[in-house]
Amino acid sequence: MSTANPAARLRGTAAGLLTAALAVAAHAVGSGVAPTGAVTAQLAVLAATVGALAATIARAADARVLVGLLAAGQVCGHVMLSAVGHSHATTAAPPAAVMLAAHVVAIGVGALLIAACDRLCRAVSRAVRAAVRIVAAPVAVAPVVVIGGADQPLRSALMLAASVSHRGPPVSR
Repeated sequence: MSTANPAARLRGTAAGLLTAALAVAAHAVGSGVAPTGAVTAQLAVLAATVGALAATIARAADARVLVGLLAAGQVCGHVMLSAVGHSHATTAAPPAAVMLAAHVVAIGVGALLIAACDRLCRAVSRAVRAAVRIVAAPVAVAPVVVIGGADQPLRSALMLAASVSHRGPPVSR
């Protein structure tokens, strides 16, 4: 992950969460029931992968790159959900063209919002760094030297003296 962009983690988190939320919400509307079981774990792995890519790819701050990442995440999510039999067979499901349009709009708006938030986070980070920048060098403090002895022995010397045994073997004469 690039340390030059402080918003990379936030961008990755937002992209991953949007991928998972959009896939689950769209298929819940289409089939009438949210996905359950192992496919939710697979969607979590997909979301983490999209998020990691969005956080580590240097050009992912560009909305066009984010659109590609989010679209790929939606296609993979649709394939995963279709592979486990999650279909759009209910009569209340919107037509396929409406679902596709909703996905495209959500991906486009999400990518624009994530890119705008990325730029805003970088601008705020620069402003905060400029505000807290050290203007003058820190003042060097001269070390304090104590000359002479103390009227009390050090505690460590007392503990050492108390722990040494003065008893020895009997004296033979």
